[in-house]
Amino acid sequence: MSNVALDWLPREKELRSHDLHGTQHWGSAAPRTIYEKRPLKDVDGKIVDDLFVSWIILDNPRQYNSYTTEMVKGVIAGFENASLDRSVVAVVFTAVGSSAFSTGGNTREYAEYYTMRPHEYGEYMELFNHMVDSILMCKKPVINRVNGMRVAGGQEMGMACDLAVASDLAVFGQAGPRHGSSPDGGSSDFLPWYLSIEDAMWNCVSCELWSAYKMKRLGMISKVVPVIRDGDKWIRNPAVILDSYVEDGEIVFGEFKKGEEYKKAMTYIKESQEQNRINFEFLDKEINKIVWTFANLFPGCLIKAMDSIRAKKKFFWNHTKDYNRHWLAANMNYEAFLGFQAFNTRKTTGKDTIDFIKFRQLLAKGKLSDEEMFEAVLPKPKR
Repeated sequence: MSNVALDWLPREKELRSHDLHGTQHWGSAAPRTIYEKRPLKDVDGKIVDDLFVSWIILDNPRQYNSYTTEMVKGVIAGFENASLDRSVVAVVFTAVGSSAFSTGGNTREYAEYYTMRPHEYGEYMELFNHMVDSILMCKKPVINRVNGMRVAGGQEMGMACDLAVASDLAVFGQAGPRHGSSPDGGSSDFLPWYLSIEDAMWNCVSCELWSAYKMKRLGMISKVVPVIRDGDKWIRNPAVILDSYVEDGEIVFGEFKKGEEYKKAMTYIKESQEQNRINFEFLDKEINKIVWTFANLFPGCLIKAMDSIRAKKKFFWNHTKDYNRHWLAANMNYEAFLGFQAFNTRKTTGKDTIDFIKFRQLLAKGKLSDEEMFEAVLPKPKR
């Protein structure tokens, strides 16, 4: 006879699946998004039964893991399924290769399909906004494993994550104002939470690339680890100043070296990539430490605390994302057309931007924004 007082109550015993998506948005070949459930491991690397870590992986390394429309759908599917999977402890968001986490939207797709189709781009931005929402709404902690460049929309997705651990070869920044767009897919909302208002302003609009060490110093990311293994030695990014903090009254730690010293360092980095000396052992150990910490916390208390912190990022994101969507769509007939076409044809013309000064001179004269104006400022094919 049972000792449980309420065992007479009728109860269903079969567990239900809360998955929203099948596998249709995870392709079999690049460009694609990969979704994997990997076993949870303890600090010694021993597999823990019945618990998993979801890995959402951008797979388009030939285009620096820029995301196509279908890849965006794959990211959404990954985060929404992971969020509703009772066996998943945390999510790792990363990409294939050692060059880039992501450089944002696929410029070729933008230039060749979405420019001059503002309604279509508005629908694409609806998907993009849903992708950022799927990160911010995930009921599991989200770690951005920054395996390389985190630029433009890649930066925006990364800032939507809860924590970031970076390769010390990674660079961070925006590209929109140089290539025809505004960083309104999250950067103009998130950057002021991470940086001082003036650092946020400059990083958002200048299109400068900042090192992982600088971003760590400024509070943007949680951890930076070396990834070049040369024999028995681990070599920290030789292109960045790491042995000094102040020179001539200026903070230099994390800034890029200059001149021949920088060129020599970049040659060494390129050779290390070509000779397969890039090793993510430390990166993955740090990821595993974080995940194991999460696994040893009450899951309800954990996600409540995280959602309370996320609410600050969501505040401005939710306030601006809808009308930004409409402006970004309309801009596909104007500056975005010029910027994306210039970038997409850079191999043909040898230049990846329009003639900005000529553009401003024509605007100063009240020139109509027509094909004649566009032809005047776009770079020309090399003869």
